[in-house]
Parts: sequence; structure tokens; C-alpha cells
Amino acid sequence: MTEARYSIKDLEQLTGIKAHTLRIWEKRYGLVIPKRTNTNIRYYSDQNLKKLLNVAILNRHGLKISKIAKLENEELNEKIISVTSKLNDTASQIESLVIAMIELDENMFEKILTTSIINHGFEDTFLKILFPFFEKIGILWQIGTINPGQEHFISNLVRQKMIVAIDGLVMPTNMPGQKSFVLFLPEDELHEIGLLFYSYMLQKLGHQVIYLGQMLPFDDLKAIVKSQNPDALLTIFTSPVAKGDIESYIQKLALTFKRQDIFVSGLQFKLNECKTPKRVQLVESFNQIKEKL
Repeated sequence: MTEARYSIKDLEQLTGIKAHTLRIWEKRYGLVIPKRTNTNIRYYSDQNLKKLLNVAILNRHGLKISKIAKLENEELNEKIISVTSKLNDTASQIESLVIAMIELDENMFEKILTTSIINHGFEDTFLKILFPFFEKIGILWQIGTINPGQEHFISNLVRQKMIVAIDGLVMPTNMPGQKSFVLFLPEDELHEIGLLFYSYMLQKLGHQVIYLGQMLPFDDLKAIVKSQNPDALLTIFTSPVAKGDIESYIQKLALTFKRQDIFVSGLQFKLNECKTPKRVQLVESFNQIKEKL
């Protein structure tokens, strides 16, 4: 596996510790020692990131940085095990998920997620922990500092959880106000975790979902809509794509499917501030869809 390389700005984004503070800790306590490229550019490794995530968790739970810096790795790990067994704050849970991703640690992932679901429920766990986690990872994946293999590892574990949750739903039939939705991702879009969550929530509310998944050719979408005549379409843009390409695709949806409500969501809308036709509805949270329904 290719070694991941993080800039100090990447560490700031993942740990929540300001770059200025990280530099002070590095200089004063020697918490991490960055490596350098052949052109003398500083970068940080997975092990550096893991240690700083652990430091951030302990520091937020009241342990002074001067004391943390004196801990041997074994002592640091013991304290983390003690703290994380009682974790309730979302920031620490998100940081622990990052560590599970770095170490490809399925047991750690299961423990974090199961504890959160027991304490907060499936929906809150997804909205308050997994969504922010994937947004954080998505930005770093986009600029090439996260190893894709690590991201795929954690995504597949979450995907399994989502599919099990969807399979466990009891689907009502002929419910008053029931609508039918086609859920799909455009060509070249692979990240389906958000789409699966929308599928779960819509079906839990009693609506019908035709789930078409990743990388759907536009002609295939047209054929499905023609045969099924759904009430609405929903798609998400997560992978890096030019603002003009997103706006062009959304315009094409609006012109092609004039009888359906169209919902669009995803990280790329936040980053690019895309404009949409009036009849296309931008969704930043599932609650917005619930209100519109």
C-alpha cells in the first residue's frame, strides 16, 4: 500500500487542532516528527496522524498536553482505550473512526458504531457521526492525501450496515401520500453511502424506492423513468467534477424529466456553489426532503 502523506493543513482538518498549535506542540514537546520529500517539503505519515488524533481525544477529555507528551506509546494506548470505552461526544467518535480507517481495524469500527447506535439510534449516528466523517475524508480524498484503499475499506463496512438496515425495514403498501422515488448516481460517480441513507429514510417513511445505484448512464435513467413514471428523482454529487459539468447535468435532468420532482445533493454542491433550475431542489439534509413531502 502506498504511504499516505498529509500536510499540516490536512492534519488540522482531520484532528481539529489548529496548524499553529500543532507546530508549537511539535517544537515544544516533539509529539510528531514530520518527514521530508526529496524537495524538502514537510509531510506527515499515518502514524503521525493516528498519534495526533489520540492526543486530540485525550486533550479534549481534560488531560494536559504536557502530560500527554510524556506518555509512552503503550501508556497512550491504554488511556485511549479507557476514554473511548465511554465516548459520547461526536468529535471523538469521528476521530476514532479515522483511526479505524487508517489501521484497517474492523473490530474498532464495529465497536464505535455499535456503541453510538445503542446510545443515539441509527439515524442520529449516521447524521451526526458518519456524514461529517465522510465529508471530512471526502475533502482529503479529493485532494489526494487519503489512501483510496483506506477510504474504500471503511466505505464498504458502512455500506454493509446500510444494506442490513434497509433489509430490516417493513415496507407499508398503499399508504396515503405514498410517493415513488428513483435514486441513482450519475456516470463516474461511485460514492453511494449517502444515496443508501436516503433510500433507508425514504422507505422508513413509507415511500417506494427504485434504487439504481452507481454510475448510471443517462439513457438507462430515461428508460426506467419512462417505464415506471416515478414521482421524484434523487441524485448526489460527491466525486470531484467541474462546476460547469454539474450545472449542465442538472439542466439536462430538468429538461428531460418535466413531470418529476428532482432533488440533488452532495459535497460538490457545497464546494462549487452550483446554480440549479428553479424546479430542481437542492437538498442539504434529509429533513428538507421530509418538509417538502
